[in-house]
Amino acid sequence: MKFSNSAALAFAATATAAPSTPTSQDKPRAVQAGCASAFYRTEVEAAVAAISDSSLAAKAAKVADVGSFLWLDTIENIGKLEPALEDVPCGHILGLVIYDLPGRDCAAKASNGELKVGELSRYKTEYIDAIVKILKAHPKTAFALVIEPDSLPNLVTNADLQTCKDSASGYRDGVAYALKNLNLPNVVMYIDAGHGGWLGWDANLKPGAQELAKAYKAAGSPKQVRGIATNVAGWNQWDLSPGEFSKASDAKYNKCQNEKLYLDNFGPALKSAGMPNHAIIDTGRNGMSGLREEWGNWCNVNGAGFGVRPTSTTGHDLADAFVWVKPGGESDGTSDSSATRYDSFCGKSDAYQPSPEAGNWNQDYFEMLLKNAKPSF
Repeated sequence: MKFSNSAALAFAATATAAPSTPTSQDKPRAVQAGCASAFYRTEVEAAVAAISDSSLAAKAAKVADVGSFLWLDTIENIGKLEPALEDVPCGHILGLVIYDLPGRDCAAKASNGELKVGELSRYKTEYIDAIVKILKAHPKTAFALVIEPDSLPNLVTNADLQTCKDSASGYRDGVAYALKNLNLPNVVMYIDAGHGGWLGWDANLKPGAQELAKAYKAAGSPKQVRGIATNVAGWNQWDLSPGEFSKASDAKYNKCQNEKLYLDNFGPALKSAGMPNHAIIDTGRNGMSGLREEWGNWCNVNGAGFGVRPTSTTGHDLADAFVWVKPGGESDGTSDSSATRYDSFCGKSDAYQPSPEAGNWNQDYFEMLLKNAKPSF
């Protein structure tokens, strides 16, 4: 999938005592923007320097102050965590994306990971255990974790793919291991649940909830799991009505035409399955709607814009916060059809072209997100 840096999902943390981290029974107190890491700030500042329009450059500079999650997408990139911690002010919580399962992204090519199917022991010892060690060494810093984007949802809807069949046991065991071992007093966790156009279909709601709940229970029902993350690196609107694909011929089979409706429907299914059902929603790039030809088109959507800045004011009891999990400007995947990691979704007519490899900076795309930002900067 995608890559990111630091975050600004602030619940509670003090300079002199360990943070009071929310559990599945608590309501987070606040979300504060402005906890962007030096890594993303450097990317944005370089982007600002490349913009000749002074008005647009001034707006671009403000993006550096919007927190976005740090994606720990390789064992090597765990090295970004300690430097990121230096940027976390008192009262903020650092958002991290745990994203390195063996056989990662079994239904896509653009963001396949470093670990091969069967390398679960490496995932546990070299990846999860290494992150746990760092988080334990910083007990006075609060962390919000998004756990393994796309993994469990793929086991629900792409179970017929051989790559996903091969990855299934590693996904389930790996997610459970991550949840169990990252269950620390200064951590709150959200398991990735795709989005309304993925697990929101009538036929997917119950199986999706059961798949996530199974991992949660296999981990011992860890108390620091608060619920789910939705729309990660996605494009869906929070409460657009009628929904973007409400007029599609198959819309009658999906009552989750926006992320609010998804939470309204998936939340109770999670509760019935025995799992906490609060959520954070990625609004980093969903400022514009009506851009995709199909709901499942995920790669570098053309015409996109930055969305609502991180906030805990959501107007929904189950929605803890709107957050920026995906840092705008970093590519979802290359449009070069000759590349090893080329995915056909990145060559579709509604995908921005040209685009570099996943995680690499795309200046033109960043400027497009800025120009189309809603609300504007």
